Amino acid sequence: MRAVHAFWGPILQFIRICMGSVMNEQGHALVRKLAFWGIPFAIAVLCLKLLAWWFTGSVALLSDGLESTVNVVAAFIAYFVIRYAQKPADDDHQFGHHKAEYLSAVVEGVLIVVAALLIVKEAWGGLMAPSLPDAPVLGLAINAFAAILNFVWATVLIRVGRKQSSPALLADGHHIMSDVVTSGGVLVGLVLAIITGYAILDPILAIIVAINILFQGYKVITYSLGGLMDRAVEPEEDEIIKTAIAENSAGLLGVHDLKTRRAGSVAFIDFHVVVPSAMSVGAAHEICDRLEDAIREAVPGAVLAIHVEPESEQAHGVRVEFQEAGV
Repeated sequence: MRAVHAFWGPILQFIRICMGSVMNEQGHALVRKLAFWGIPFAIAVLCLKLLAWWFTGSVALLSDGLESTVNVVAAFIAYFVIRYAQKPADDDHQFGHHKAEYLSAVVEGVLIVVAALLIVKEAWGGLMAPSLPDAPVLGLAINAFAAILNFVWATVLIRVGRKQSSPALLADGHHIMSDVVTSGGVLVGLVLAIITGYAILDPILAIIVAINILFQGYKVITYSLGGLMDRAVEPEEDEIIKTAIAENSAGLLGVHDLKTRRAGSVAFIDFHVVVPSAMSVGAAHEICDRLEDAIREAVPGAVLAIHVEPESEQAHGVRVEFQEAGV
């Protein structure tokens, strides 16, 4: 009973998170827990797929199993990298270790590509000597069950990864979802091969699936490299930040030079505010505190740097528009 609760506990907690907000540390703990349970889950799915291949001898099912071996490696990498990325800032990494998650995601993208190439290699042998699988019904049933488990788990990882801004968890979820697509393609290919008697459909479908997996790997790698290159926050989040600034702009003459970047679960936000030259340092500081509180409420975990300028300074960079009445 404890084992069942330990396995499904993170999923139930994820459902509770979707129904409301959670503190940042609770979100981090959930990400770590999901990353940990991803390891035995990946091993279990791998065993199921290899069992399906053992019963049938299908090259497509073997290809599907080969991709799952990559899932196991990726799960180990994601777990240890997530633990490292959540370490607090220190003297050597004063902005934190958040970018480590992007490294994990890049590695995962490369592993997806490797899995696709392994599938092509196995499928090529099947093209040269096609054969119908043995015990197809049992093998298909086992593989279908593994695919359903993968779909549920991938959905959880993707949703939590997005909510908690975890590139490693998000990449792992997309990787597993590509595995679901692989399984679906394999199942369709085997059913068609059995119905039509054309054994060559088995490896052909495996190659088509491999092409799709290559595309998924490309998307994971490019997204992760963007994070390593200090890509700005997503447009939706950028609008949230600008709205928070505009709604709390009382006392300001202008806001400009807005810059953002995201490193894992943390958004770094930098901008300049223009105040009357006669305004006291204390009054300007109060305005900055108000802006910081509003932005952090809108973007949990944000790290801000606000530069105060007198009205004589020339505005530059990205401006934030707000109503004159709010000034």
